[in-house]
Amino acid sequence: MIVHNFDPVLIDLGFVQIRWYSIAYIAGIILGWKYAISVIKRTIKNHNITLVKTTDFDDLIIYLIFGIILGGRLGYIFFYNFNYYSQNIYEIFKLWQGGMSFHGGLSGVIIATLIFCSKRKIKFFSSADIICCAAPIGIFFGRIANFINGELFGKVSSLPWAVIFPYGGNLARHPSQIYEAILEGIVLFAIINYLAFKKNLLLKAGYISANFLIFYSIFRILSETFREPDKHIGYFFNYISMGTLLSIIMFLFGCAIFFLKNNEQNH
Repeated sequence: MIVHNFDPVLIDLGFVQIRWYSIAYIAGIILGWKYAISVIKRTIKNHNITLVKTTDFDDLIIYLIFGIILGGRLGYIFFYNFNYYSQNIYEIFKLWQGGMSFHGGLSGVIIATLIFCSKRKIKFFSSADIICCAAPIGIFFGRIANFINGELFGKVSSLPWAVIFPYGGNLARHPSQIYEAILEGIVLFAIINYLAFKKNLLLKAGYISANFLIFYSIFRILSETFREPDKHIGYFFNYISMGTLLSIIMFLFGCAIFFLKNNEQNH
C-alpha cells in the first residue's frame, strides 16, 4: 500500500506557481512535436516520400496547441461538469488546476488539423497519421500529471500497489492514472509505430489514424473498469462511465475510417 504525497506544485514563488501539470503538457507537446518531425524524416529516408513538409508541420504545431487546450478544456466542461462551470465562469480559465478531457482535446486537434490542411492544401490523413504516431507521448505525460495531481483515481483495491490518494478518502485505490499512462501511452505508442514502420501503414493514408482511434478506445474502456467514475455523473445504465461512452463512439469512428479506407484500397 502506497500513500500519495506528491506536491502538484513544482515551484512556488508566491506570486506565481509552476505546476507539474503544466510541465507535463509542455513536455508532451515538445517531445511529440520533435518525434513527429523524426517520423517525417524517417519516411523520406526509407521510402523517398514526403507525407508532410517539416516546415508545414512546424506551423501546424501552433494550431495543435490551441486545439489541445481549447478542445480539452471545453470537452471537460461540456462532457463532465457543465453545471459547475456555468455557475463559476472564472474557474474555466484555471487550467493549472486540471480538468481536461482527452476526447475534447482529440476533437480540438481534429478541427485544428482540418483547418490547417484546408489552408495549406495538404491531405488531412497524411498529417493526422503523423500526429497519431506522436500523440501517445503527450498522453503518457498527461496521465502522469493526473497521478501527481491525485485526480482521476481508481476504485478501492487491496493490491500491494494500491494508493491512498488525498482526495480519495482513507481507502487504498487502483492507480488508474498509471494504468492509463502504460496502456494509452507506452503500449499504444509501440503498437501504432509498429504498424507505421514495420507494416508500412504510413504509406496508406488513414490507416494509422483508424488504428489509433480503435486501440486507444479499447485501452481506455479497459482502464475505465478500474477508474472511479465522476461523482456528479456516475454511470449510465449503472455500468457505462462517461469516458467509456465517449470511447465507444471513438471506436466506432475508428472502425468506420478503417473500413472506408479498406474499401478505397480494394477499388
